[in-house]
Amino acid sequence: MKKYIIYIGVLAVGLLLGWLLFGNTSNEATAHNHIETVENNQMWTCSMHPQIMQPEEGDCPICGMDLIPAEAGADGLTADQFKLTKNAMALANIQTSVVGHSKAEGGTIKLSGKIVENEEANVVQVSYFSGRIEKLNVSYTGEKVRKGQLLATIYSPELFAAQQELITASSLKESQPELYKAVRNKLKLWKLSDTQINQIEASGKVKENFSVYATVSGTVSKKLVEQGSYIKQGQPLLKIANLNTVWANFDVYENQIDLFKEGQEVSIKTNAYPNKTFNAKVSFIDPTLDVKTRTMKLRAVLSNGKDLFKPGMFIEGNIKPVNAINGQISVIPSSAVLWTGKRSVVYLKKNPNEPIFELREVTLGNRVGENYEVLEGVNNGDEIVTNGTFTVDAAAQLQGKKSMMNKEGGKVMTGHEGHLGMDSKPSSSNESHSNMNERIEVSEDFQNQLKIVFNDYIELKEALVNEDSKKGVESAKELLSNLSKIDMKLLTNKGHSHWMTLEKELETSASSISNTSNIKGQRNHFKHLSSHLAKALQLFGINEKVYYQYCPMADSNTGAYWLSKEEKVINPYFGEAMLTCGDVKQVIE
Repeated sequence: MKKYIIYIGVLAVGLLLGWLLFGNTSNEATAHNHIETVENNQMWTCSMHPQIMQPEEGDCPICGMDLIPAEAGADGLTADQFKLTKNAMALANIQTSVVGHSKAEGGTIKLSGKIVENEEANVVQVSYFSGRIEKLNVSYTGEKVRKGQLLATIYSPELFAAQQELITASSLKESQPELYKAVRNKLKLWKLSDTQINQIEASGKVKENFSVYATVSGTVSKKLVEQGSYIKQGQPLLKIANLNTVWANFDVYENQIDLFKEGQEVSIKTNAYPNKTFNAKVSFIDPTLDVKTRTMKLRAVLSNGKDLFKPGMFIEGNIKPVNAINGQISVIPSSAVLWTGKRSVVYLKKNPNEPIFELREVTLGNRVGENYEVLEGVNNGDEIVTNGTFTVDAAAQLQGKKSMMNKEGGKVMTGHEGHLGMDSKPSSSNESHSNMNERIEVSEDFQNQLKIVFNDYIELKEALVNEDSKKGVESAKELLSNLSKIDMKLLTNKGHSHWMTLEKELETSASSISNTSNIKGQRNHFKHLSSHLAKALQLFGINEKVYYQYCPMADSNTGAYWLSKEEKVINPYFGEAMLTCGDVKQVIE
């Protein structure tokens, strides 16, 4: 029995020693395996480009810097959310604001328009009989005339015959008074006065030529005939405009119709007199809508006794909306909105304490000042990005999240991408992986040469605004000439490689414009020229503030950008039809 007890004791001691020797090793192995699992789940990012997320160490595919461990806590995000580091937030100057009610009182809506003649004061001077213009006393358009002034002398076979009838009828007026009266009335229908008729009758001689006198005072706005022309009865000769008053015509978009009514005060400014403001009242709102531009006309009458306003002059009007003056509306800053086609999107900051973002489509109402009324998509209390929106959108694209140009999400890019939202082309050069929007230090001489090209671009833009395709061709050729004069020797290796690519793209776009006389074709190429030049300005700078502007309705509602020297939006893609469609999306310093 003792023997069995000894065996059992030895077995128990052996089990205890085995547990002490090997049990802890097993735990350590388990712990070690757990650490390996955690390390295998570690993601790596770039301190300068936090949108980069890779499962292992290496270099940043954008700037080449060593990747660092991503911050803990990024787990648990939804499929549509993504995170930026606090360092990236600071570097990109990303700012947010909270959506809330804003009083409409004091807010005004900007309208673009043009001075036109007051049609109520216009007169078309016509001929009341057919004939040939022997002498035209008006030499040019713009000439001032006064009421009763001789405008033209006309030879009329019909009047010649009618005068002979009058002379014959005057000898028979005692015996045939009805015939005599009918002949005189016939001449009166041709606007001959009683004095003229009496002179013909008293002299007994037929006049070969008859004079046409101005019936009103004003300015000749259009000559419709030339000396020696044959004219028919009732044919217009001249258009005379009385410019003591003029119309200020403004374009009103379809979704703004309910904001205006007759009698509203409107404040008017023009570039011709930048320090003056002219006040008027809305006198007419067109009841019909232009089906092409989706706008209607709003009119105010301006006194023009001092001849300050010229027909064709561009103007800007500011007017308070009538249906929200005493109420409140939910608004968001225009800088928060990105457009692509018909979509309007903003970025929400989902966690007030963490830089976690998510795309949200919104439905916008009317523009009030520098804000938009928001109808759907965000609620009061939501925090949205209001500065650095394009940077956040670029991060969303590179992380495969929903973005402005990628409605469904998914990885769409692996190379470099600038925060201007422009296309970029990959290159086999290592230098091409650097951020195309990081400023490269270059000499002032190079910047001045690039600035000359930019000034040519502005001339081209003005030509498209004025729908002057001939001037557009000339400006594009001048741009090409100055582009060829830029000295690439002023650039370093890094700048040199970037400029070689951009110069070719600029040359291609400008050449296409110079070889196109069609304004629509020019605008299509101008869209690409603007994109390439914006990249160049972002990379090299020209020591001047440049405004990067965008219109969501341009290019058949696909949207298009352009560059401007001033913050005021003057759209080159539609001409006067939609002159102020668009917003400033970025300022290139």
